[in-house]
Amino acid sequence: MIKSNKIQGFTLLELMITLAVAAIMMSIALPSFMGLIRDSRMTTDANIILTSINYARSEAVTRNVQVTILKQGGGVSEWEGGWNIFTDFNGNGTCDDGCDATNPGEDELLKTYDGVATGYTLRTGGNYPTWMAYLPSGMSEGSGPNVNDTFRLCDPDADTINSRAININVLGRARISRGTALCP
Repeated sequence: MIKSNKIQGFTLLELMITLAVAAIMMSIALPSFMGLIRDSRMTTDANIILTSINYARSEAVTRNVQVTILKQGGGVSEWEGGWNIFTDFNGNGTCDDGCDATNPGEDELLKTYDGVATGYTLRTGGNYPTWMAYLPSGMSEGSGPNVNDTFRLCDPDADTINSRAININVLGRARISRGTALCP
């Protein structure tokens, strides 16, 4: 009977070559993976905005009262800090009476959204600088002079190709377009 003293395993050289090949493959794959993550964030945020708009429209029609979406903080037309959705009985674009609806006919806070991912921007044109609302008829109006406008969602690189535009037409219908928003 012959005993074999052969030790099995990797040599240091084989391990170093394997790690070098893995590092090269990761450096090739990582940029496209980051693009996938960015695209996923953009899609998620755009869908949250669209859901908020559709929710406000639905509640306005269901409750037969104006429902307003009011931005939180930031400068004029800067919506990335979040927004509140509430019933707006007097149609002034602000949540009056503490927004707690303790009595009939008082404004009621329906939902609050924290805003978009850090570093992303959400801007509007001149028609929704601070708030937009839906009337009981389902038509939109804003704090600006016209009823239709566009929310522009942009990534931290302000890349127009990856941007999303949430367009709201005169009838109050909203839809998402990809790669059409002008980024700041």
